[in-house]
Amino acid sequence: MAYDVARIRSWFPSLEAGWAQFDAPGGTQTPRQVGEAISATLTGPLSNRGTVGLSEQRAEEAVHGFRNAMADLVNGDPRGIVHGRSATQLVYDFSRNLSRDWRPGDEVVVTRLDHDSNVRPWVQAAERAGATVRWADFDPQTGELPVEAVTGLVTDRTRLVAVTAASNLIGTRPDVPAIAEAVHAAGAVLFVDGVHVTAHELPDVRALGADFFTCSPYKFLGPHCGVLVARPELLETIAPDKLLPSTNAVPERFEYGTLPYELLAGVTAAVEVLADLDPDADAAASRRDRLAASYAALHAHESALGARLADGLAELPGATVRSRAARRTPTVLMTFDGRAASDVTRHLAAERVLAPSGNFYALEASRHLGLGDEGGLRVGLAPYTDEADVERLLAGLASALA
Repeated sequence: MAYDVARIRSWFPSLEAGWAQFDAPGGTQTPRQVGEAISATLTGPLSNRGTVGLSEQRAEEAVHGFRNAMADLVNGDPRGIVHGRSATQLVYDFSRNLSRDWRPGDEVVVTRLDHDSNVRPWVQAAERAGATVRWADFDPQTGELPVEAVTGLVTDRTRLVAVTAASNLIGTRPDVPAIAEAVHAAGAVLFVDGVHVTAHELPDVRALGADFFTCSPYKFLGPHCGVLVARPELLETIAPDKLLPSTNAVPERFEYGTLPYELLAGVTAAVEVLADLDPDADAAASRRDRLAASYAALHAHESALGARLADGLAELPGATVRSRAARRTPTVLMTFDGRAASDVTRHLAAERVLAPSGNFYALEASRHLGLGDEGGLRVGLAPYTDEADVERLLAGLASALA
């Protein structure tokens, strides 16, 4: 297992601007390989999908390449990979479809740990159906979401449970497989927000027990779009509104209009970049195995940087770290005594260190932490983050709080 961060940083033209980027939880920088794949697909022979002409064949290859790459990344079935404009759009689409047969007395469980995209669509769908929403609370002191906080709300009337695999605000990683066991025992379905976790831990939708799993390629080096993963046989049971001439096959029945083939090629390229993070991985191994080796190397790299960051933050007077869960991603939310987080963000930006502040659409989590709608300053690591970046951040925070 090897990790050469200098090698990896050389793939990112944007880093030449000299900024230390800690905004990865909102979207990573894009490697050259992804940009080149998008450009080559868009400017090469390209038509609507087909099998006759070269341009048609290239479109078809882009679609199948995307589905296979994403299936390898999440350990899913290529026939269960759905493309969408964003994860939020996909959750809304599926909330409308899944709630069609909900009735008064049915129940839906959501958590206050989640990004609003895995909360509000379900709350609104339940309101339309007359179903009851039950809220699972995390511990604001520890950041933990105990399994029983979710499973204790599951009854024989529960239709769906929505939970995140990792909080985009404070990094907490709940025990999703244990939650899934209780959800399935009650005959309900589990909808997992994997947007944040996919950037740091190699997903396995089968091991998680997720019936539905969403992620966003632009959070793991890819282009701006969303992906939903489900078993093909489960997708077969869902009948969305669609145009009469469009195919009824899954997953295509959920993808309206012509697909953005160039973005699909960019996603495939991003998965290949992730599989190449560990240059010592066996080149003859499967892509899934290379991804596993690369994610292991990434995890070691981010853990070392995270430890240095934690030590440095502990020495900062007036800084309070809100990310405390035992299992979490290298994502840190902090607040400051007597200083607005937004002021510290601006101070850092003057030194070309980007660490945004806000609630980052985890509105319920921010409020539950006692931070209202303002949230705090969020720092997130990425494959291209190096020790110099972390030292610049710590120095910038120290000067801001001096």
